[in-house]
Amino acid sequence: RVNSEKLADLKLKSGSNEVEFSVTTAFQGTTRCKCHIYLWHHTDKVVISDIDGTITKSDVLGHILPVIGRDWAQSGVAQLFTKINSNSYKIMYLSARAIGQASITKDYLQSVKQGDVFLPDGPIFLNPDSLIHAFRREVIDRNPEEFKIRCLKDIQSLFEQKNPFFAGYGNRPNDAYAYRAVGIPVSRIFTINPAGELRHELTQNYQTSYTEQDSMVDLVFPTVGKDGFDPDSKLQEFSSFWFWREGFLNIDPQVLDECLGKDVKK
Repeated sequence: RVNSEKLADLKLKSGSNEVEFSVTTAFQGTTRCKCHIYLWHHTDKVVISDIDGTITKSDVLGHILPVIGRDWAQSGVAQLFTKINSNSYKIMYLSARAIGQASITKDYLQSVKQGDVFLPDGPIFLNPDSLIHAFRREVIDRNPEEFKIRCLKDIQSLFEQKNPFFAGYGNRPNDAYAYRAVGIPVSRIFTINPAGELRHELTQNYQTSYTEQDSMVDLVFPTVGKDGFDPDSKLQEFSSFWFWREGFLNIDPQVLDECLGKDVKK
């Protein structure tokens, strides 16, 4: 892993930075590989999104149809994520797809266009396993949360003991389990099905959609930093627990001893 000194030497700018690695051998010449390094502030709030079944309409066809040029994205996802990003939240894409699908996955996310809106730019984290193992884990075994939890906890450790993850979108209970494992409150975990029905993990009976949530995005994702507003702390103050909770009474220790003494005599 690159240490802080070497990162400082790269002179990264805030946001996305394109870097290129090259390997030269006597027989194959020079091979180049490009990627992106994202520089974020340690106080930034991150919204996580799964890809297959969350941005696409299903897991299996989400792997196949975009390759042949079919649009298979959930309705309204680009507009919603763009507005969330506009409210100063960072969007991070997390998938159990194999690392060998990185180029295809990045090209697909960049190609999703709904109206005049594209998906916001953000880092993409994929499974380092082979294509066969990753496909089996995602589609057949259906336990991608093992990789996702390890990946998210590794990212979480970079933020100076603060939890950067504000909310998470997925399409299966495995995604919700992974998000809860890294401290995302149940009230900010959302799962969507192939019909485009978005469910709140806290209230399963309540259904909405990306399009409907788009209309109230400022309530679900208040603008970070506006008038000094910190949504992570302020929203906790107005949770059902804190709103209905009564404060502790200030009791004089002598009065308490007298009360206990009287109880003993009785």
